[in-house]
This record gives sequence, structure tokens and C-alpha cells, in this order.
Amino acid sequence: MITPVFTEKSLKLAKEGKYTFWVNVKQDKMSLKALIAKLFGVHVIDIKTVTTSGETKKNNRGVKVTTLRGKKAIVTLKEGEKIDLFEENKK
Repeated sequence: MITPVFTEKSLKLAKEGKYTFWVNVKQDKMSLKALIAKLFGVHVIDIKTVTTSGETKKNNRGVKVTTLRGKKAIVTLKEGEKIDLFEENKK
């Protein structure tokens, strides 16, 4: 399971050739590298992962809510390659 992250920061990184995805927590870097290369037909140079832990917070009604833990992968591609999902459409 790979889901692209579309935030201001991730779109700014995409212009530099670094693409951000939410991935399965149990997935390792080598399997991610192979999966992204297969899905998008690109050459992956580097992968950095960030694991976020689940937190317990209170919402506006005072009810405790637990957020899920997750893992983000920041993928660096070979120079000159890009993933079309992250391209902005100009009008």
C-alpha cells in the first residue's frame, strides 16, 4: 500500500526530485525501493523513512481520541526522472 502525500512541503520537495508517500509500517526500505521502481518505472537512489507513533489527544468535546501510527517514505530519484502524480497543472 502506497499513498502519495500532497502537502505544500511535499510538493516543494517533489520539484527537487524527492517524492513523499505514506507506506505500510511493516515495510522495509529494500521492498519499498523495488515496489516504487516497478510501479512508476523509475530508478530510486535513496529512501528515507519517518515513523510516527500513535497519540492520544482530546477533541473539542473533551473525548479522548487515538490517532493511528504511520510511516512516511521520502524517495529520491535519479536526476532527470520524475513521477507524474506530483506535477502541478498550470492553467
